[in-house]
Amino acid sequence: MRRMLDELAAKAVGGEAEVDVAEWFQRVPQEVITFATFGRRNYEDGRVVFELQDELAGLAADAHSKVYIPGYRFLPLRRNLRVWHLVREIRKGLAAFIANLPKDGRDDEQRRDGGGGGMRDLMSFMTPAMTTEEIIEESKNFFFAGKETLVSLLTWATVALAMHPEWQDRARQEVLAVVGRDDLPTKDHLPKLKTVGMIVNETLRLYPPAVAMIRTANRDVELGGCVVPAGTELLIPILAVHHDEEHWGADAAEFNPARFGDDRRPRHQMAFMPFGGGERVCIGQNLALIEAKVALAVVLQRFAFRLSPAYVHAPRVLMILNPQYGAPVIFRPL
Repeated sequence: MRRMLDELAAKAVGGEAEVDVAEWFQRVPQEVITFATFGRRNYEDGRVVFELQDELAGLAADAHSKVYIPGYRFLPLRRNLRVWHLVREIRKGLAAFIANLPKDGRDDEQRRDGGGGGMRDLMSFMTPAMTTEEIIEESKNFFFAGKETLVSLLTWATVALAMHPEWQDRARQEVLAVVGRDDLPTKDHLPKLKTVGMIVNETLRLYPPAVAMIRTANRDVELGGCVVPAGTELLIPILAVHHDEEHWGADAAEFNPARFGDDRRPRHQMAFMPFGGGERVCIGQNLALIEAKVALAVVLQRFAFRLSPAYVHAPRVLMILNPQYGAPVIFRPL
């Protein structure tokens, strides 16, 4: 992240630099997720696999925006041939990596430490409990769910702060008071970044990366006077719930992080569900919130920013809630 900020500062010819943050933030989660999944020792192997996964996700998002033609994905077209090749290479790379992992999930160094020392990656936890096929699918899910959702969150948070300089200034003063101007945020700093946390939550409310989720009723239940039989699939409209004035008040469509202050709570426990809820709540929720707070904090330390005149506010759903025409933002080094 520091390298990205240094490059941005160097680009600020004449004191300012304009970048599309929807593209710029792509680099942030990829390294974190690769490290968390594969660990330090296997980082390079994981990076290669996830680069292939990144290309595959791009092709999937592009296909999502096109008119659906039944059977199209089975035709031997150039795009489909590339997709099939990527799927094979990703599976082959992950299978080879998993085959070389110790069956108990610990490497030699951890065994010497008695099994408790060192930082363990996600792979080391999955290996003893899951089949190779399950680990492959979970690894692919970590990348897509972890990367695209965080990029969306950081993009919209930056746009919102550029639109609301009073909250940007307030958050910056908090970061400078808690962390300082030159230090990186640590785990001890994060609980003290209250305003940054409020901004993250309000961004997730207004612009949830996943605008809906599907759940299956595991028993007969009555909802709003209607009986929903067990086994029925339900589409839960997260975006609509997050903008519902009944739960959030007359200003539900406005950016107001104060609604997530310590003394305020949503009127219903499920009125705020950017990561889902219950037993199937997103496994990466805590990691995503930590990443978002750290990334926003280090940007606020070093830059003030405003929207480019070229910015057009047009959120659209392309698997994830993204800005249709990008998010050009002008940064000024402090």
